[in-house]
Amino acid sequence: MMNYYNPEVEQMAIPALRKLQSERLVSLVNRLYKAVPFYKKKLDEAGISISNFSGLQDLHRLPFTKKNDLRDNYPFGLFATPMHDVIRIHASSGTTGKPTVVGYTRNDIALFSEVVARSLVAAGARPGMMLQNAYGYGLFTGGLGIHYGGEALGMAVVPVSGGMTDRQVRLLVDFRPDVISCTPSYAQTLAVALAAQGIDPESLNLKYAVLGAEPWTEAIRAEVEKGLGVEATNIYGLSEIIGPGVSQEDVEERGTGSYIWEDHFFPEIVDRNTGEPLPEGKEGVLVFTTLTKEAMPLLRYWTGDITTLYYDHSKKRTHIKMGPVLGRADDMLIIRGVNFFPSQVEDLLTSSTDLSAHYQIIVSRSAQMDEVELKVEVNEGVFENMSIEERQVNFNVGDGILGRQFAKKIKDNIGISFRVTVVQPGQIPKSEGGKLKRVIDLRK
Repeated sequence: MMNYYNPEVEQMAIPALRKLQSERLVSLVNRLYKAVPFYKKKLDEAGISISNFSGLQDLHRLPFTKKNDLRDNYPFGLFATPMHDVIRIHASSGTTGKPTVVGYTRNDIALFSEVVARSLVAAGARPGMMLQNAYGYGLFTGGLGIHYGGEALGMAVVPVSGGMTDRQVRLLVDFRPDVISCTPSYAQTLAVALAAQGIDPESLNLKYAVLGAEPWTEAIRAEVEKGLGVEATNIYGLSEIIGPGVSQEDVEERGTGSYIWEDHFFPEIVDRNTGEPLPEGKEGVLVFTTLTKEAMPLLRYWTGDITTLYYDHSKKRTHIKMGPVLGRADDMLIIRGVNFFPSQVEDLLTSSTDLSAHYQIIVSRSAQMDEVELKVEVNEGVFENMSIEERQVNFNVGDGILGRQFAKKIKDNIGISFRVTVVQPGQIPKSEGGKLKRVIDLRK
């Protein structure tokens, strides 16, 4: 039985893996110093001479790269290759309204396809199987990333994209795919839809579910596995590093962590306050250095994800594992696979002449999907000038005219559907000297 996509690398002895990583890191630092002004400046400021940089043992001396650096160099300031070598561009939303932009050369796409193919094999997929890909296509890296990896493995990929639940169910019944890829919450939605239509999951051909793009729990895994009749594994990634396929659970080792493909993505765990490297098994911020990317490689990218790293020497692969993501080092929220910061909503409020900066975001889970409500006060001057009829249509229902207008603005700018409830002045809690709790996450 095929257990590996690239067995030579996935089972590489640790000393050989370290030598490979160190050589790639030296080459990367030299290239970035010469090709990217941002990194030349950062390395000079850190006092790092590329002529004396010796590899992994000097990694801790390198500066961190953070999301603000990507936004400050928007759109292509961190690209390390000429634009004529870039064949694909993806982007994700940022806190200022500017997207985080990433580029790929032809070799980067091949790398992306390989690590996703490795991940799919670890998840149980095999050449000749059919993959129903229910991740979103477009600027989001998930859909195309999984698609190309599936094709590289030799699967028949059904590019259905996200949503359209009735059609998803019809394809599950008619096409009889072996594997489905989507977010965990959408897998729950599909399970509910099957039950509502009286479809026994055992009558389907589904065997495996590859789930990612948002945090999930063992309870959700159990629900999805029962509701879809599958074995479900976690795929992890982020667009800044490459997209999905940075790490993956093995289907036969579920619950023991996800293998990081560390010949391409060198991981560290650092203290969230000091940035100092932490030993194996300690909880901290996950940091990645992309050892082989061409178009937009990154040095010590601060993901903000809180997790642990550890070697599981009794298992199939020599590569390190990461535990589940326990939370964020910042206040970023992940809603239905989309990342956003409360400050994005605040930025939109500052441009509104009708609504104030007094708001609260309530995140909850209804059935299988995350729901977000924004409660926001109307400006006092606007409220005073409202007629009785205007007050009735805005405050006596949960989605009045002002609320619907602002919900559309959020959807257009951030890409997430909010329920916006506009309330009268004085109804949102204010700070009383301590930290004001802007976000109430009821999912926890």
